[in-house]
Amino acid sequence: MPDATPEGFDALWQQVDRIPGWLTPAQARLLHTAVRAVHPGPARVLEIGAHQGRSTCVLAAARPDVAVTTVDPFVRTRRYAGPAVRGLLGANLTRLGLEHRVTVLATTSADARRGWVGAVDVLHVDGKHDYWTVTDDLRWAAHLVPGGTLLVHDAFSSVGVTLALLRHVLPGRSLAYRGRTGSMARFVVAAPSAADRARMLAELPWWARNVVVKVLLRLRLRPLARLLGHTGRDDPY
Repeated sequence: MPDATPEGFDALWQQVDRIPGWLTPAQARLLHTAVRAVHPGPARVLEIGAHQGRSTCVLAAARPDVAVTTVDPFVRTRRYAGPAVRGLLGANLTRLGLEHRVTVLATTSADARRGWVGAVDVLHVDGKHDYWTVTDDLRWAAHLVPGGTLLVHDAFSSVGVTLALLRHVLPGRSLAYRGRTGSMARFVVAAPSAADRARMLAELPWWARNVVVKVLLRLRLRPLARLLGHTGRDDPY
């Protein structure tokens, strides 16, 4: 089993990085740190979107008393292999010795929430990225404890995710923006100040740049994307 201490993160990442996915090392460290910061008692983590477990394993390895529930319908799409992915998730959890810390709910976020009871310390949202799905996923934030952490992947990178955050979180009264690591935005359960809202709005130019980069990549205009600072092969994360 991976070392759950902060010093053990690099060794953990060497194992997790073998799992396909779009989580960067810095974003993984943010997830790891958020779970380790939960105090006192067991850390209760809820994740929307597991895929093969790249982020799930990071969350579950953060500390020995963590209980992770990950929700994914494992639907077959053009980009995803559907139900077969659940087996890959299970295999990765077993390889890292983390299967006893994770409960997998093979259902939609909305269906899982209807029967959910209990508080959540850390919520990681990385499901389907359209506006309506993200809007529904954000309703899980009602289960976060005071001071709890919400981490949203592909924020200020995906149109659907960003619009949902602007519509439902920016004018809200319960989630305060605390910055981002790449495209992973961090919020805490607290009354947002005017400065918090201003910092969130200040991310919009970066969002616009990312949308343009994605369009250029789809059009196979990679040299133009490089002019905007994009150095990788994949979408900006």
